[in-house]
Amino acid sequence: MALIINGEHIDEEIIEAEFRQIKGHYERTLQVACCERDPEFRGMAKDNLISRVLLNQESRRRFPEIAEEEVTARLNKLIEEAGGEAQFYMNIGVPVKDAALIRDNIAGGVRLDKTLQAIYAPEPEPTEAELRACYEANLKHYMTDEQIKASHITKSLQGATSRQDVYQAMRDLRSQLLAGAEFAKLAEEHRADEQQQIDLGWFKRGEFMEEFETIAFSMGEGEISPVFTTQLGFHVCTVTGRNPSVARPFDEVKEDVKNRFLEEHRDKKFNAFLEELKTAAKIEDTDPEEGANCGH
Repeated sequence: MALIINGEHIDEEIIEAEFRQIKGHYERTLQVACCERDPEFRGMAKDNLISRVLLNQESRRRFPEIAEEEVTARLNKLIEEAGGEAQFYMNIGVPVKDAALIRDNIAGGVRLDKTLQAIYAPEPEPTEAELRACYEANLKHYMTDEQIKASHITKSLQGATSRQDVYQAMRDLRSQLLAGAEFAKLAEEHRADEQQQIDLGWFKRGEFMEEFETIAFSMGEGEISPVFTTQLGFHVCTVTGRNPSVARPFDEVKEDVKNRFLEEHRDKKFNAFLEELKTAAKIEDTDPEEGANCGH
C-alpha cells in the first residue's frame, strides 16, 4: 500500500494507472525519453490522487446526501448530451446493468460541484481597470492570426517518367526566379492546366497543407522558396503579402477577458482551499521512492 489519506487506502494499481497516464501524455508530446522522469511523474500521480481524494472526502463531509432527483436530472442531461442511453453507456464503457454504480458516481459529481460553488463564492465583479490589467497581462491570448498571401509553381509526379527529372525541372525554374524572372509569368507558362491555382490567396496556419505552411510562413515577403514536396508534388512558392498577428481591441474581447479574470479567481480560491485540505490531512506515503530506478 503506497498511499493512505485520512485513513483511506489507495491501491497501488490506481497509482500505477495515474502514473502511466501522465507519462503517456508527456511521451506523446515528445517531452520525455525512456524513464528519465519516472520519479517526477510518479510524484505527480500521487499528488493528483491526494488532491482528488481530499476533495471527495470534503464533498462527502459537506453534502453527505444527494437527492435522487438531482442525480436523475444530471444523468438525463448526460444521456441527452451523448445522443441517447446506449451511446452514453458505450462512451463510459460501463454496461447498463451497472446503473447503480453510475448513479453513485454521478452523485459524487454533484457533491463536488456543490463544494466548488461554495469555494468560489462570492465571485467578484471586476472593475474596468482590473479587466484592462488582465487584458494586458494575457495579451498573447487576444492576438489575431498571422496571415500570408502566397503563389506557387507546382509539378505533379502523376505521369512523370522520373522523379529526378521533375525535381530538376523545378530547380531550373527556381534558378530562373532567383535570376529575376517574373513569378506570375513563369508560373503561368508551366502550370499543368487552367484549373491549377497559382495565386493561393490569403490563409492562416491550419488552413493549408502543413508541409506547405511550414515553408511559406518561415519566408519573408518576396522571397523565393527552395524546391520542396507535398502530397501534390514538387513546389516553389513565394510570399506576396503578409498580415502580422496583432492584438485585438480590448472592447472586442472584453467578455473573454472577464471570463479569464473569473477563471483566475476560481483557480486561486481552489488552490488555496486544496492547500488547506492538504495541511490538515493525515497523508502517509509508505513507499515514497517507488519507481525511482527503472533499471533501463
